Amino acid sequence: MLGYRFTDYIPPENPDGDVFSELLKIFMELINITGGNVSETMIWMSNIDKKYNITNDDYGMGDFYNDLKNKGYIQENNEEGNFQITPKSEQKIRQSALEEIFGKLKRGQKGNHKTNFTGVQGDEFTSDKRPFEFGDALGQISMTDSLRNAQINHGVDSFSIHESDLEVIEKEHRTQTSTVLMIDISHSMILYGEDRITPAKKVAMALSEMIKRKYKKDTLDIIVFGNDAWQIKIKDLPYLQVGPYHTNTVAGLELAMDLLRRRKNANKQIFMITDGKPSCLKEGAGYYKNSFGLDRKIVNKCLTLAAQCRRLRIPITTFMIASDPYLQEFIKEFTETNNGTAYYSGLQGLGDMIFEDYSRNKKKRL
Repeated sequence: MLGYRFTDYIPPENPDGDVFSELLKIFMELINITGGNVSETMIWMSNIDKKYNITNDDYGMGDFYNDLKNKGYIQENNEEGNFQITPKSEQKIRQSALEEIFGKLKRGQKGNHKTNFTGVQGDEFTSDKRPFEFGDALGQISMTDSLRNAQINHGVDSFSIHESDLEVIEKEHRTQTSTVLMIDISHSMILYGEDRITPAKKVAMALSEMIKRKYKKDTLDIIVFGNDAWQIKIKDLPYLQVGPYHTNTVAGLELAMDLLRRRKNANKQIFMITDGKPSCLKEGAGYYKNSFGLDRKIVNKCLTLAAQCRRLRIPITTFMIASDPYLQEFIKEFTETNNGTAYYSGLQGLGDMIFEDYSRNKKKRL
């Protein structure tokens, strides 16, 4: 009789060759935090190694630095003479972010990029079945279920199959979606000793990597907003840092709407990650700023844009990573005006919520 034999698990010793892989994981995490600064990252690496003894007598931090160069993760900047990360590292960072965030989602939620609409012109078969109707494609007929129905209805001895015996397999539509992800880079994103910009960058990188791999017909535009708003490329995300900015939410929304206006997809949406109140407007060549509470002049402009997005059928999903009650009241009013969605969240579950919402919002509009 076969059985199982249980013994104590003894983890394998970490060979010298695996030290690089272990250090590379730490390097990729720190390079994201330092905004792509290789020198600062290596200083942090040395301090971590000094405390936790990751390297050994056969493989030191100098060997790791040389391997980063030889394996194409960093390269010398000819203009400044220092080292910078390469496109290979940028790809590795996005992949790590995807595995960290998307890998935590439940299996049933993965790939849930479908709609509630079914019919002949669907793209993917489902497990649902229904009686045959005129116009259904022959390829949709479930032969096993149809033959079973014929045997039940007419018997085996005088076997015959009629149109009423046929069952077809339903199809689901898969749609194309255009998304704009807005990231707040105002100074408050690093206030009070809490790094909020790094999780936001990770989410953006993971989302972009998922779309590039699984939903190649979807589009993702990423914009950042402080005193002004501007679009950045996916490859620029690891280098993103906050600045001495106020929060010009209006500029961010205007740019997002302009980008979506150029997209031809029927499904359009805006994701906004912010931790602070709108506190800035562009007026002519200058700025109107007010950091003391909610300024009605700025708030009303935000609400006007929220209403415009609603008329254009562009839902705004706001991820508010702050707990101030009066700020949450503003987000509540903003969301009701847009008929969108708001999440009042810490940083821990941010990625999961954005991925779930991306899937849920991918609906076909008839």
